[in-house]
Amino acid sequence: MASKRRDHILTGFIFLLTLFLLILPSGDVVEDGAERVKVRILSVDNSTMRQCGLIRTGDQDLRVQILAGRHRGEEADAVNHLMGRLELDKVFLPGDRALAVVDGNGRGEIAKVNVLDHYRLDVQALLLGLFCVLLLLFGGWTGARALLSFFFTALMIWKVLLPGFLRGWDPVLSSLSIVLTLTAVIVLLVGGLSRKGLAAFLGATLGVLFTCGLSLAFGGAFRIHGAVKPFSETLLYSGFPHLDLTAIFLGGIFLASSGAVMDLAMDIAGALWELAEKRRDLSRKELFRSGLSVGRAVVGTMTTTLMLAYTGSYSSLLLVFIAQGIPLANVLNMQYVSAEILHTLVGSFGLVTVAPFTAAVSAFLFAPEAVTEREAGSHLLGELEESRKSSSAA
Repeated sequence: MASKRRDHILTGFIFLLTLFLLILPSGDVVEDGAERVKVRILSVDNSTMRQCGLIRTGDQDLRVQILAGRHRGEEADAVNHLMGRLELDKVFLPGDRALAVVDGNGRGEIAKVNVLDHYRLDVQALLLGLFCVLLLLFGGWTGARALLSFFFTALMIWKVLLPGFLRGWDPVLSSLSIVLTLTAVIVLLVGGLSRKGLAAFLGATLGVLFTCGLSLAFGGAFRIHGAVKPFSETLLYSGFPHLDLTAIFLGGIFLASSGAVMDLAMDIAGALWELAEKRRDLSRKELFRSGLSVGRAVVGTMTTTLMLAYTGSYSSLLLVFIAQGIPLANVLNMQYVSAEILHTLVGSFGLVTVAPFTAAVSAFLFAPEAVTEREAGSHLLGELEESRKSSSAA
């Protein structure tokens, strides 16, 4: 009962922190009198739009109907500028719904409508709702706490970590602080305020610290500038030339792998906790060996998971290299590919090391202090003797 009460108190505290983060300003810039609203595309004029192969340039003249906000039901004209870049351009058709910024002129009239992109927030909300329902149905109370940790993590990154970068916080130290905070919250919410949760937290923390040190040690040796990540250079030109993009890149390495590290730490701690509860006679050495066996089974797939995740995000880039017949040595030496190799290998190092870390901590915390190696061996001999007597009697 006491442990459940502690878990409820922790859950309530994290819930209040999540609500605080939710109402915390995120730094979004909205001009006076401007609204972000949903609009419907009524008609499209493509007379000034030019197409050359797959590339479209020029403008789309749009007639839109505003579906929300102060000007709901009103119609207005808008222009969709095409830059000739497939990853950025969007082409609208009559009947499409879009997200737009509506500027007023101070007299209650529409001054300008800037159509941003196709409206996807409703579909995103539906998908998120289905995920929440599935998690609650499958996980019950544990699923609810996992869902709480999910939203807390998203808000910590969006409301604390990223604005902190823009304010000039040290990217590595702030990333490490946020990762360790998230590790404590996520692991203790799922594992509870117990020895199991403590073992998973300590094992994951040691793994994250090792990954952080490894990323700093090899980040300089790889000679990769942080501008290799998409939109990094654009960030410098947006009024933030003071940002250390390389430090942000290195901080993102152990931030990206921390989820897998926590997962593995909780797997090993949970397995050893169940084993220790069922077999009170096991010594620390035996629990440690069992933890290593569990870790070996899980690490084999988790490292491949990281490789597939990072490779999938750059599959188009790799296809370009293969289509052009670029030699493998050239591909591996390119900074884009080298950055993902650094991500994958450093994250995999963290996964490999977190297994013995968690096994050692769990063995120390879970094994009864009264059980020594000699007592464990005597108990095992006693079981063998009882088994021999039973066989003889049969």
